[in-house]
Amino acid sequence: MFLVLLMMFLVSHRQQLSGNEIMSDKLDLKKYIRDVDDFPIPGIKFRDITSLIETPEPFRKTCKELTKITDEFSADLVVSIESRGFIFAGSVATDLLLPFVLARKPGKLPNETYIKNFDLEYGSTSIEIQKNTKITKGQRVVIIDDLVATGGTAIACAELLTENFGVEKSDILILCIIDLPELGGSKLIVDQCYNIETLVSY
Repeated sequence: MFLVLLMMFLVSHRQQLSGNEIMSDKLDLKKYIRDVDDFPIPGIKFRDITSLIETPEPFRKTCKELTKITDEFSADLVVSIESRGFIFAGSVATDLLLPFVLARKPGKLPNETYIKNFDLEYGSTSIEIQKNTKITKGQRVVIIDDLVATGGTAIACAELLTENFGVEKSDILILCIIDLPELGGSKLIVDQCYNIETLVSY
């Protein structure tokens, strides 16, 4: 009888947890992500994924989950944002035999580019995609990055695709490992009618 009551309590207690708390780290990745205070500038708490990619099993598990989500979206190609997104996107594109397109900082690509300026939580910058990249209207695109904070980077990348290559918003999935919902980026992405999925929420 005691065991039955204990099990009922545990089930009830778990049901009281918010959906975000239960689902915010379904792969149990948070323990591999370090917090670094005051980086890159004072007042910013940086979520460091180097400790995740240095640990083979959770790194493999992360890439496998990103690949699964990309496949379920029926993606035609993968786009990734410099630079940490490249680490994961290369694995996904290889596993699914998809084209892999780079969105890079200014001056890093050899051919003529489209450029988009955007704001970060600690400044402003821009990203570029080469004009000769083979992306066409009707293709489904997954944009992979390590983290969504204010959403500026991801939205800028998505707008490069919609404004210059004719990709529809509904055909874009923004896929990130980490979500910082308090900074409003994931909500802004949804409000602008893009799809978004993340693996870890803080």
